[in-house]
Amino acid sequence: MKITNKTVLITGGGSGIGFEIAKQLIEQGNKVIITGRSADRLKEAATLLSGADTFAFDVTSAADTDNLVAYLAENHPTLDVLINNAGQAFYYNLATEENTYEKASAEMLTNFTAILRLTDKLLPVLKAQPEAAIVNVSSILGLAPHYTIPTYSASKAALHAYTQSLRYSLQQKGSTVKVFELMPPLVNTEFSKEIGGENGIPASQVATELLQAFETDTYEIHVGGTADFYNGFFTKSEAAFAALNSKGE
Repeated sequence: MKITNKTVLITGGGSGIGFEIAKQLIEQGNKVIITGRSADRLKEAATLLSGADTFAFDVTSAADTDNLVAYLAENHPTLDVLINNAGQAFYYNLATEENTYEKASAEMLTNFTAILRLTDKLLPVLKAQPEAAIVNVSSILGLAPHYTIPTYSASKAALHAYTQSLRYSLQQKGSTVKVFELMPPLVNTEFSKEIGGENGIPASQVATELLQAFETDTYEIHVGGTADFYNGFFTKSEAAFAALNSKGE
């Protein structure tokens, strides 16, 4: 799909991967709305993003989500692209942590179920456009977990499965909404600082590969080292999914 002259919503767009995606999309002539919990951080980001709109909201809040949807209906009624990028992670060891339920619940809400809620509410708007897309930012950890962020890994695995199912369901119905999954490896952002993010790839590379995937309709985007990992261990996962669903409607 062509990624110019589109209206794009990016959750968690005030920093890191979301910020870099916003920057490159604006450079390609798109209208971008960035969201995040911190109004101050969004304002700071907007000063560096020419023409970006901002809306402060907590993706885990149902009321905030309704407010965002209402704002978009009034100010950006022709939304073309939803990029679900906001995330949360806790770094701990399952063998010693005593509050895994609380941590996992928070991660699942932010990284998975809140995405379903927002997507459900915006899908009718996206379906009304001649060409539209949903991008779910998951992780290489959705394919194989890391023990230092175990329940974060689980939440990304859930997001991966949901994304595949949503893509298939929309394709089966002949929808114009395309579903992409952005799967980066370790990225050098503040978000990944606790697990050695300084050794990761730049966020700008993630954004560049996403824009390239839009142009080629590459729905699973294996950024950087994710591609090598995927090709080594999971090359038949898409075929397996297709086979399992070949008789479904």
